[in-house]
Amino acid sequence: MLYSAIYLRDRTIMSGDPFSDILKFTNAESLATGGFSAGGAWAIRFPAPDKIKFFAVVKGTCWVSIDGNDEPFCFGSGDVGLLTAKRSFVLASDPSVVPVDAMALFSGAGRSTVTLGNGDDFAQIGGHVLLDPASGSLLSGVLPPWIHVPATSPQAAKFRWLLEQLVEERAADLPGAQLVSAQLSQLLFIQILRAHLQTSSPMTGWLRALGNPRIAPALRLMHGDPARSWHLDELASACAMSRTTFASHFRASAGVAPLAYLAEWRMRLAQRRLREENAPVAVVAQSLGYSSESAFSHAFKRMTGHSPKAYRQVARNAASEDVNQGRSSVRSQQAVNGSSPQPFPLEPQ
Repeated sequence: MLYSAIYLRDRTIMSGDPFSDILKFTNAESLATGGFSAGGAWAIRFPAPDKIKFFAVVKGTCWVSIDGNDEPFCFGSGDVGLLTAKRSFVLASDPSVVPVDAMALFSGAGRSTVTLGNGDDFAQIGGHVLLDPASGSLLSGVLPPWIHVPATSPQAAKFRWLLEQLVEERAADLPGAQLVSAQLSQLLFIQILRAHLQTSSPMTGWLRALGNPRIAPALRLMHGDPARSWHLDELASACAMSRTTFASHFRASAGVAPLAYLAEWRMRLAQRRLREENAPVAVVAQSLGYSSESAFSHAFKRMTGHSPKAYRQVARNAASEDVNQGRSSVRSQQAVNGSSPQPFPLEPQ
């Protein structure tokens, strides 16, 4: 059997591992971008991030105050946090210390790490998570504003090893350190999400469904072959449930019926293909299991509000604008610095 190039490429998405599928689909990429050490009395105010931010304490303790939260809380050595909300926050040795502005502090240092005081009491590393502008909301939209994984959690041993390796890589400055740091940061992000799935309070949407082992077999089947015309009986049987029990349990976890979930995932795949490929709409429709282009177009417009052709044009116009804005930003940065941007972003965590 001959397969289209678009089908073969997207087999890497259809892995049967829904969690990996969605991370790849959103192009989630975690980068360690810097950190700081401190001693004595200190406090730093960080601006509201425009990306998901993570940070970890590798030595000592600090107080964390997030705008919108009533009380500061203590963050200990080995603790890891993920901030998804666009809220400014303060890290401090004591909540009563008046904070300095992080942007001025890091910009003035001219590097990605700084030291406050003697630097003997506290050390932190941080970074951010990049998501695809078009598909990233699939992940960011289901995460809570703040995730805190304490060093006392069952996942602490894995975090401890990753943090130790990150610190060593950034300190040693060995060949390949930038790539190794990026890979370690990616593993750290995945472990944070895993810990959240295992220990968090009730979640919503597909993230909650992924944390439910009773419906995991059905999710693996649908993600492994989204083009197949799955029947409720097959999915229920894979989960060792009756049709009624499975449908009820799936809806309670995912927020939608099983076949509605499958239809939504197909549309996500279709959106990506329409944005990135030049394949005719009929080919996209066939690769996702639709019997005709008209049936696919009707389903696509019902879910997205656009016809496939109109969506492709709008998405590509938006992507072109993003590229132009990115080039303008780089030129502005070069004009300010008089040189090319640093290989490691010099920004506060």
